[in-house]
Amino acid sequence: MDMDGASSVVLQALTQATSQDTAVLKPAEEQLRQWETQPGFYSVLLNIFNNHMLDVNVRWLAVLYFKNGIDRYWRRVAPHALSEEEKTSLRAGLITNFNEPVNQIATQIAVLIAKVARLDCPRQWPELIPILLESVKGQDGLQQHRALLTFYHVTKTLASKRLAQDRRLFQDLASGIYSFACSLWSHHTDCFLQQIYARDEAGALSSLERTLLSLKGSNILHTCRQVGPDSTCREKLEKIIILYTKVLLDFLEYHPCAFIPLIQRSLEFAVSYLFTPAGEGVTFERFIVQCMNLIKIIVKNDAYKPSKNLDDSKPESLEAHKIKTAFFTHPTLTEIGRRLVSHYFLLTEEELAMWEEDPESFAVEETGGDSWKYSLRPCTEVLFLDIFHNYNQTLIPVLLDMVQNLQGQLNVNLNIISCQIEIYNAVGLAAYELFDNVDFDQWFKNQLLGELQVGHHRYKLIRRRVIWLIGQWISVKFKSDLRPLLYEVILSLMQDPDLVVRQLKTPSCFCKLLIFRTEQFLPYLESIFGLLFQLLQQVTECDTKMQVLHVISCVIERVNIQIRPYVGCLVQYLPLLWKQSEEHNMLRCAILTTLIHLVQGLGAESKNLYPFLLPVIQLSTDVSQPPHVYLLEDGLELWLVTLENSPAITPELLRIFQNMSALLELSSENLRTCFQIVNAYLYLSATDFLQNYAESLCRAFCNLLKDITNEGQVQVLKVVEIALKVSPILGAHMFQPLLPHVFRGIVDGERYPVVMSTYLGIMGRILLQNSSFFSSLLTQMASECSQKMDQLLGSVIEMWVDRMDNITQPERRKLSSLALLSLLPSDNSVIQDKFCGIINISVEALHDVMTEDSETGTFKDCMLMSHFEEPKLSDDEEPPTEQDKRKKLLALEDPVHSVSLQQFVYEKLKAQQAMMGDQGFGVLMETVDTELVRQLQEFLQGL
Repeated sequence: MDMDGASSVVLQALTQATSQDTAVLKPAEEQLRQWETQPGFYSVLLNIFNNHMLDVNVRWLAVLYFKNGIDRYWRRVAPHALSEEEKTSLRAGLITNFNEPVNQIATQIAVLIAKVARLDCPRQWPELIPILLESVKGQDGLQQHRALLTFYHVTKTLASKRLAQDRRLFQDLASGIYSFACSLWSHHTDCFLQQIYARDEAGALSSLERTLLSLKGSNILHTCRQVGPDSTCREKLEKIIILYTKVLLDFLEYHPCAFIPLIQRSLEFAVSYLFTPAGEGVTFERFIVQCMNLIKIIVKNDAYKPSKNLDDSKPESLEAHKIKTAFFTHPTLTEIGRRLVSHYFLLTEEELAMWEEDPESFAVEETGGDSWKYSLRPCTEVLFLDIFHNYNQTLIPVLLDMVQNLQGQLNVNLNIISCQIEIYNAVGLAAYELFDNVDFDQWFKNQLLGELQVGHHRYKLIRRRVIWLIGQWISVKFKSDLRPLLYEVILSLMQDPDLVVRQLKTPSCFCKLLIFRTEQFLPYLESIFGLLFQLLQQVTECDTKMQVLHVISCVIERVNIQIRPYVGCLVQYLPLLWKQSEEHNMLRCAILTTLIHLVQGLGAESKNLYPFLLPVIQLSTDVSQPPHVYLLEDGLELWLVTLENSPAITPELLRIFQNMSALLELSSENLRTCFQIVNAYLYLSATDFLQNYAESLCRAFCNLLKDITNEGQVQVLKVVEIALKVSPILGAHMFQPLLPHVFRGIVDGERYPVVMSTYLGIMGRILLQNSSFFSSLLTQMASECSQKMDQLLGSVIEMWVDRMDNITQPERRKLSSLALLSLLPSDNSVIQDKFCGIINISVEALHDVMTEDSETGTFKDCMLMSHFEEPKLSDDEEPPTEQDKRKKLLALEDPVHSVSLQQFVYEKLKAQQAMMGDQGFGVLMETVDTELVRQLQEFLQGL
């Protein structure tokens, strides 16, 4: 691209690309896109955005195109990569001057310089850092600021590189500029403080900008008192304070041992501003959160805890522990504990107002993940728990004293109620620590129960917190005979829908209350479930509907089949709710979870839900539909439980399996559930399923086996094994393409024991239940391996005997014995040559499955099943699913459970004896170890 002629053309195109008229905009963008790979284009862009006389929007666009070009064409290996000559010219042009007047453009230029630095500095661009440092030292304010801004982005980018060689280069660079950066920060901080005290706000703002860019620092909080609360300077000041505390937190997190000399001063600093009058009027929420995190990490840090055996402790751990012990005195801990509960736990006026005006929007739901690091309330609770756990001997009496002061009070004063709520909050959080110190049953009967029944409108706050408190303690210390009394109270509270939203906003709280004995809860099931359903219909916020569904799911899960008489209305309402929630995928996830528990509770009766249920599964598991990103995991779980509880296959249920092919190609973390679904179809209707889908399934499995973990390979093979178990003839035929892989694995001596065990399980099924197919497979493999059939059969038997110890399941061990014995009687010399190994396996299996009757002294096969019995269930046991019943019926036909191994061994040996004659058979038996013969005779005694 000719520089002289190109500048005006590119400038015109950039100008048109800023137009609001699409007829002008689109052709310009297309022209610019074509120029991206033209030599000299980025040199023209550099000249344009460095020309401060041009329109700001045009210059802004030139910077963006330049920055995008770095990402696409700067690397040497990139298609249409920039030439080294042009890159050298561009690097020089980027750092010619630092006088960009527009802040937004200056930031973008700094970012694009950092992008180039990430690729080229220091090897191809050694002059970058020295020029930046020289510009920072200049007297021109604008140049100094822009150089600092660029210096910040460059160091930040270089520090983010992760290769070991790059990190070493950055460490060398950092060691050379660290002292300079610190002195720069110190200089600008001093200037800022002087200007604050001189009331020079404009100068202070300018210095503060430079201080921020210089990074690093410590405490200048006291200067907050020197600036007004609405001052722009205060806003900037708060940002720099957060930056400083972040530096401390990062230092503490990544270098705890080097931080030890700072523990004392850091604790003094944080505790002073948080728990003494020094912080009044000065602190702000993000600063409080940072300081709480600082205290928490110091208290909880494992590097600061000595070993139980002090002699094994590191010196630095002992030193840190000594500093903490000296700091956290009884008075200090007492003040921290009291202030956390009485000050930081308190609901704000805004929270109380929101509670009254809109209970659905009042966000008191438990928070998870890392929210404690960023939000004041969860951060306060986490700090309280950590302090309480580490110093409970001091803090338990403090909290008990606060509780004691509440005894007998029924006060509607809002301040007292607020204080009472947060004391209860503290007792709930510390439930496990207070186990031996609080008689919760007596407290419930003597005070809490009464507070739940107070009708004053302000006591709604207390009632909600008491319900939550009981939820915290119910799994810690709460007598079961008090539960009916609690259910009565809950039932009473639930009569008021508005109050229910306030009381039960936290679903896990209510679910904890439902840790019950079924017989205790059943008298209240109809009423509570009905009220929950009414609430689900009445609330309007998506989040609240999700919480109510969570509780409904919890109830259904707990009572299981006992829910059946009461779910009619819910079953009718869920299709409507599903339709209404089309734009709310998280609510749909909650509906899926409810359906999972509903299907489990309804069992075979869930077939009545199919008109709604099956389209839901179809949508949720279709990877071509956008909602699958949110719904897939729960949708697969629902699909699985639907199959497990289905009484019979339907065309619609069979048709859904069309979704599976794409799911298997994903090879995601849901693959295990996909295999369980395939197995469920096999148990439900193997013939229909295999005739429709075996070909595509076998193709998918062949692809999976090319690149899958050993564990994944086992999951694939188990499907084949189940298919052979359910339908030996059809299963072998349909999965024939996979079986050579299994055969080769056995002959080659697969090293992974679980995979080998599964190989042998598959081959055992074929040999025992489909011998003609085994013969054809043996013929095929002999041809492929260029071996004689007998020779290959001998190798298989030899490997089978050798790797029998890989098989740990008694069922598979018995199957292996039955399979190898099925080769008898035989006059084949190879089989007779392996006779000793077959007997060895048989005796091992007899030891596994035979139990001795203590009365008669005879042996019987403990795996035999003669008839199907419905199991007698205790209250805590779940009833069998339809799939469980199918498995039991299948087991009655399975040789492993229908053939006596003892009898089978006896009959096969007698048949071999009849074929060979007594003398020949005697010679054959002499090949078996005498101890094995003795054990065999003992097992066969009486037959």
